[in-house]
Amino acid sequence: MIQKLLIANRGEIAIRIMRTAVNMGVKTVAVYPADDQKSLHVYRADEAVELTGRGAAAYLDAEQLIQVALDTGCNAIHPGYGFLSEVAGFANACEAANLTYVGPDGETLALFGDKSEARRFAIDHQVPVIPGTQTATTLAMASEFLASLDGQSMIIKAVAGGGGRGVRVVDSVDELEQAFNQSGREAMAALRALSVASGSTCAYLFLGFDLFKKKMERKQKFIINIDYNTFLFM
Repeated sequence: MIQKLLIANRGEIAIRIMRTAVNMGVKTVAVYPADDQKSLHVYRADEAVELTGRGAAAYLDAEQLIQVALDTGCNAIHPGYGFLSEVAGFANACEAANLTYVGPDGETLALFGDKSEARRFAIDHQVPVIPGTQTATTLAMASEFLASLDGQSMIIKAVAGGGGRGVRVVDSVDELEQAFNQSGREAMAALRALSVASGSTCAYLFLGFDLFKKKMERKQKFIINIDYNTFLFM
């Protein structure tokens, strides 16, 4: 049973979690760096603790967040979404500190945080999947894959990185190299920000049909997975 909850997020996300906590009779602790001191979530919680660091980096400091939770008598942490919410290492660290992590366990986050591994898991369980790559893929191989799509578009999507970073629609071979390079840079930047919490320093991108993006021509889309040097096609 959760008695006191640290919310490892800010703004509207934190406030929505607080509303639910109030309805459940759960006390809440907000966290904030100095530059978020006037944010509404700071004043809506039962307690608020200032973090060291500034901006988003403060909310990515897993060790500090866990220590604040322990120091304030919390028995659970809610990551909200974004920030550390998809980092398996953070979920595992909460468990090791005897804190309830409000979200999937570390094993599940690790599996679905890597799009290529998630794809293999789906295949192993007879879940239909879209065409795409399974192994590291070079820019030349990406060009060959695009050519095989018979005029259809594809999407470059980070296997790891989070937050939708590293996403690019590629409609023609002329757009591929720039999109490939931009996606790699974005995914690596995102992973560097998360490297302390997740222990990860490698970004991959993943390729498959884009079933979500609506376009007037209503073509099927494909998605690519990349690391900063090599790519994965689904």
